[in-house]
Amino acid sequence: MKFHCDHLLLYAVTDRSWTGKQTLQEQVEQALIGGVTCVQLREKELDEKSFLKEAIEIRKLCHTYKVPLLINDNVKVAIESKADGVHVGQSDCPVREIRKMVGNDFIIGATAKTIEQAQKAEREGADYLGVGAVFPSPTKKNAIRITKEQLQEISKSVSIPTVAIGGINLSNITEISGCGMKGIAVISAIFAADDIQMTTQELKKKVNSIL
Repeated sequence: MKFHCDHLLLYAVTDRSWTGKQTLQEQVEQALIGGVTCVQLREKELDEKSFLKEAIEIRKLCHTYKVPLLINDNVKVAIESKADGVHVGQSDCPVREIRKMVGNDFIIGATAKTIEQAQKAEREGADYLGVGAVFPSPTKKNAIRITKEQLQEISKSVSIPTVAIGGINLSNITEISGCGMKGIAVISAIFAADDIQMTTQELKKKVNSIL
C-alpha cells in the first residue's frame, strides 16, 4: 500500500493487555470500523511463528478496510507477512539498514525524542516519525517525556510527517493542538475502551479538529 501522510491521522497501536472477552482481531476490526487510518501490530511476548501468523491475519483484515499494517520492531515478520511496513525504536535495527533490505515501497517509521534523532532518521530513509511520550503512558511507564514545545520543534525540524504518541486520550488531545504533527498514535485510548468503535469515532473527530 502506497504511503500517504493521511494514513497517520489516527494511528492505532495494538496491545493485547485489554482483550478481555474479545480477540485482538475483533478489537482491531472495531477500531477499523471506527475509522483508524493505520494499525501497528505490537507484540512483545509472542514467539516469532505466532507473531507471523497473527500478522498475516491482521494484514488481511486491515487491507479489507484499505488501511496499512505496520509491524513493531520485527523487520523479519514485517517482510514475511507482507505487511506494509515496520516501526522501529532507537535500539532496533537502524533505518538505513532496513531501507537497504526493503526498497522504497515499504513504509518505515522511527521513534524520535530529539531533533538530532529525527533528522538522522529522515536522512536514513524514514517515511514518518513517532514523537513522544507527550503525556504519561500507561503502556510505557518509563518512557521519556517530551514537552509540547519539543514536539513542535521536532515536527518543524524535518520534512517528513510526525505523529504524536504517549498517553494521548479524549480528555487531553486538545493540549497538543498546533504542534505540527500530522496525526496521533494511541494504544490504551482505543484498546482499553469499553466501546472501541465509538471511542475511535470520537478520537477521529477530535484529532481532525486540532490539526
